[in-house]
Amino acid sequence: MRRWRLVLGGERADGTGVSLTGDDARMDAALEKLYGAGDTGGGRPRPGRRGAGLGDSAPSVARWLGDIRAYFPSTVVQVMQKDAIERLDLTRLLLEPEMLEAVEPDVHLVGTLLSLNKVMPDRARESARAVVRKVVDELERRLAQRTRSAVGGALDRSARVRRPKRLADVDWDRTIRANLRHYLPEHGTLVPERMIGYGRRRQAVQRDVVLAIDQSGSMAASVVYASVFGAVLASMRSLRTSLVVFDTAVVDLTDQLHDPVEVLFGTRLGGGTDINRAVAYCQGLVTRPNETILVLVSDLYEGGVRDEMLQRVAALTAAGVQVVVLLALSDDGAPAYDHDNAAALAALGVPAFACTPDAFPDLMAAAIERRDLGEWAERR
Repeated sequence: MRRWRLVLGGERADGTGVSLTGDDARMDAALEKLYGAGDTGGGRPRPGRRGAGLGDSAPSVARWLGDIRAYFPSTVVQVMQKDAIERLDLTRLLLEPEMLEAVEPDVHLVGTLLSLNKVMPDRARESARAVVRKVVDELERRLAQRTRSAVGGALDRSARVRRPKRLADVDWDRTIRANLRHYLPEHGTLVPERMIGYGRRRQAVQRDVVLAIDQSGSMAASVVYASVFGAVLASMRSLRTSLVVFDTAVVDLTDQLHDPVEVLFGTRLGGGTDINRAVAYCQGLVTRPNETILVLVSDLYEGGVRDEMLQRVAALTAAGVQVVVLLALSDDGAPAYDHDNAAALAALGVPAFACTPDAFPDLMAAAIERRDLGEWAERR
C-alpha cells in the first residue's frame, strides 16, 4: 500500500489511506514536483501539462536534482531528468553552471546540451564540456576494448592464408590449435600437417572506414555514440577513419577524431537533412572501393534529391564499397524512419536497420569480413 500511495500521488481518489513520513515523504515531494497536478485541480495532469513545477530558478532545480539522486537509483534519475526537461521546459536552465553541476550525466543529456551549443553562454560552456567529457569517457571505457578486439580479429581473419611463405608470417597460435591431433607424446612434439599464417600486408592501412552521421535533432543519441566509435576506430593504425556530419550542409570532422568531445561540439543538432549531398561528399573520400566501408547513420528522411541519393549508393556498391545504413545507433528502441527509402536501399542490396552500441563492434567485424549484413541483422 505504501508503494501504491507513492505511485498514485495521494490525491483524493487514490484510495490507499496511507500517510507518508520521513524519507518516503521527501521522495513523494520530489515526485510531486515533477509529476504532480499542482494547481490544476484533482487528478494527475494530462501528458505534456505542467505539474506542480520546480520553480523558475536554477538553485531550486539543483536542490531537486540533489533530492532525486539521494532517493532513486541513477537509471531512474536519468529518466526523471529527461521528463523534467520535456515536461517542465527546463532547457533554458541547463545553461546555468550550478544546474549542470547537479545533473546525472547521460547520453540524452549530452544530446540536449549539444542542441544548445550555439546559444550557450560562456560561463556555462566549461560546465557543459565537463558533463560531456564524463559521459564520453564512460562510453569509451565501456566500448573501446571490445571494438578494437572485434575489429582487429576481423582484420586478422580477413588476411589469413593457408600457406605462409615466410616463417615470420606463421600464426603459431592458430597453427598449433589446428594440429593438436598430431601431437606425438613419445617425442614431446607436434607435427603440423597444415600451416596457418597471415597474409603479407603491403600497407599498414587495411580498410578505409567512412562514418557519415545525420545530425538532425532526432539523431542526438546516435551522434554521441557514433562520435565515440569514430574516435576508437581512428586510434587503430590498420584503419583509415573519416567522420562526416551533415544536415543540409556537410562538415568533415576527421581532423578532430582524436577527441570525441571536440567532435561533438563541432556538430549542430537540428535543422534539415540532405543525405544526397552527404553521400556525394563521401564518394569523394573513396580511393580504394574494395577496401572501403561506408556507415551511414540516418533515419533516412531525405530533404535533398532522393533519386540521386539512391543512384549514388548504387554506384558505390557497384564499385565494391561495403555500404551499411544504421537507422539508429543507440539503446532507445525502434526508431522512426522513412520506410520507403529503407525499402529502396534494401532493393539495392543495402539493408537498413537499427543497431545498439554493444552490437556495433560485431557489426564492423561482419562488414570487414564481408558477411551478409542482412542476415547478421536478422539474427540479432
